[in-house]
Amino acid sequence: RSLRKAARTRHWASLAPKRRGAGLVKRGEIWLVNLDPTVGSEIKKARPCVVISPAELNDHLRTVIVAPMTSRGFAAPFRVPVAHAGTRGLIVLDQIRAVDKVRLAKRLGAVSAKTLSATLATLQEVFAA
Repeated sequence: RSLRKAARTRHWASLAPKRRGAGLVKRGEIWLVNLDPTVGSEIKKARPCVVISPAELNDHLRTVIVAPMTSRGFAAPFRVPVAHAGTRGLIVLDQIRAVDKVRLAKRLGAVSAKTLSATLATLQEVFAA
């Protein structure tokens, strides 16, 4: 398995040159992200988002895949409970999007390993259907 992962990493590394600062964003980190402009029912404004894209993408692309967080809204099987900075909320997996790293305003911390694991498992369930 580690050989496959190493081959995959080499493959991604061959696709794009390393950029200065590109490796600073890690899966599971919470960033304040400027999501505007938006359209229709998309989550708006600058808000905390969890980075869900893997290192193979984050290290070599100018974009990252994020899932917005909210302290409001409704619970659903595709929304993962989260607590951060004394606030309880949800990771809104029905609103994931790719954003340019320019939209990342400030690193706010990271979700727990348990929350990250639940988030990734929920994503697998959503996209396996």
